[in-house]
Amino acid sequence: MKKRNLLLIVAVLGIAAGTAYITRSSWTGGGSTVQGIQRPRIVSVDLASAERRSVPVDVDAIGTVSPISSVALKSRLETTIVSVHFEDGARVNEGDLLFILDARQIDAQIEQAEGVLARDRAQLEGAQRDLRRYTELVGKGATTQVNLDNAKTQSDVLIGTIKADQSALDNLRVQKSYTLIRAPFSGRISAANVKVGNFVRPADTQPLATINQMAPVYVTFAVPQRALVDLRDAMGKGDPKVVATIPGHRRSEQGKVAMVENTVDATTGMVTVRGIMANENETLWPGTIVQTKLIIRSEDAVVVPTVAVQRSQNGNFVFVAKDGIARVRPVKVDRTFQGSSVISEGLSGGESVVVDGQLLLSDGSRVEPRARKAGA
Repeated sequence: MKKRNLLLIVAVLGIAAGTAYITRSSWTGGGSTVQGIQRPRIVSVDLASAERRSVPVDVDAIGTVSPISSVALKSRLETTIVSVHFEDGARVNEGDLLFILDARQIDAQIEQAEGVLARDRAQLEGAQRDLRRYTELVGKGATTQVNLDNAKTQSDVLIGTIKADQSALDNLRVQKSYTLIRAPFSGRISAANVKVGNFVRPADTQPLATINQMAPVYVTFAVPQRALVDLRDAMGKGDPKVVATIPGHRRSEQGKVAMVENTVDATTGMVTVRGIMANENETLWPGTIVQTKLIIRSEDAVVVPTVAVQRSQNGNFVFVAKDGIARVRPVKVDRTFQGSSVISEGLSGGESVVVDGQLLLSDGSRVEPRARKAGA
């Protein structure tokens, strides 16, 4: 009996539940009314402002660093190294003493030349005394004109001999100066290829050492020929800037254009440009490959984040948000610059553009800006 009563209760509850489900529209106020008052969907998006500001017109390229001056030090004499006066890789200043060569043989030749010069000067003094004496005797009729002419000839010969002696002596002194090798300009010197006691000669192919000028330096790179006209115009109005950065580092050097090659490479359509960098801190090392940026000029333009620009079959466009409504705005992109796009047509500056959430939007969609995260 109890089991039958339990089944009866369950059946009654099931019938009541089914009736309530079937008549739900009547006691909930009607399904059509609920659907009629649903609010349209609002899409949460990230917004950014279209800014009008000065934007540089630049060209990126890969360049190489080269010294303005580089010299390979070599001996002009056949002799031996007496001393080395620098540390390998050190910075040297103009006029610093670097090498001293053995000069004993030249010193002996100089002393010999000085002795010959002293002898000939003494002979000249005697010839000039004879010339003065014969001149007086001819005036008195005590000697012939021939003797006077011979005395004058001897004096002239000795004058020429002394000039030759002096030239020989000067040449030896110049040779002596070659035994002291000094830095012709300031820069960094390489490791010395010779040590004390090594024999050197002018015919040696390997230099004693090499000096590279470190400040300033050249940075050479190539730009497309389409940038050549703008570059030349900018050079006429002012100095275009060149920025060289070492890959993987934030340190960079800034300079100006020093030279543009007079021909365009017909095989690549590129023209070589050389920039001169102050490099006072020796950031750029000769031979280094660097990232270069040629800043031709700056111009006023409207800039938006590149992620805001969308593409379709009809061209580029952005979603402009105003009064909570997103509208499609066709735009023309002139170029990109450091994650931003330069807009030449379609925006005037100050508009709010959608930078995230565009996939859920269409023309006329309702939008609301997302709350910015802390620290964003």
